[in-house]
Amino acid sequence: MKPTEILYQEHRVIEQVLDCLEKMAEHAEHSGVVEKQPALDAVAFFRGFADKCHHGKEEAQLFPAMEAKGFPRQGGPTGVMIQEHEIGRAHVRAIAAAAEQGAAAEFVKEARGFIELLRQHIQKEDHCLFAMADQAFTPDDQAKLLAAFEKVEQEDMGAGTHEKFLQLANDLADRYKVSRTAAATHSSCCHH
Repeated sequence: MKPTEILYQEHRVIEQVLDCLEKMAEHAEHSGVVEKQPALDAVAFFRGFADKCHHGKEEAQLFPAMEAKGFPRQGGPTGVMIQEHEIGRAHVRAIAAAAEQGAAAEFVKEARGFIELLRQHIQKEDHCLFAMADQAFTPDDQAKLLAAFEKVEQEDMGAGTHEKFLQLANDLADRYKVSRTAAATHSSCCHH
């Protein structure tokens, strides 16, 4: 398995929780009430899984490896992706604040902005960035990246953390009647 395939599968889990967040936003828009705990669970997922684990692999491993192959950060694809990660983080902070305050209109606005940003971001990575990376990396490069991804899982995230976030994604999917992705059943992203 290539490192980009791991990231691709993680995108499917992130999309699952984006679908849940969309249902939360619809509920908040129609009822004027933010479902605080599920919203904060989604925030925990986006911070822990999407940002720390997934974006952590991209920003600390994949993007520097691509830049070492000649892809520019300034004005290049990795720089754009990092900038979008930062915008996403700002949305997640605002979603968390709106959920804590029960500010339904703000929650809806920020959730929808985040959903739109991340769905477009995922499309760019899945259909452009990952293909560029796969073409640039030798089999040895791929093996080194896989080992680096495993290190992120074990050392940065900690044993069992990945599984905890997959379970959270599935619990939210069950609550909001969103289809579970097959990728949300794997025990660890690097052990496929």
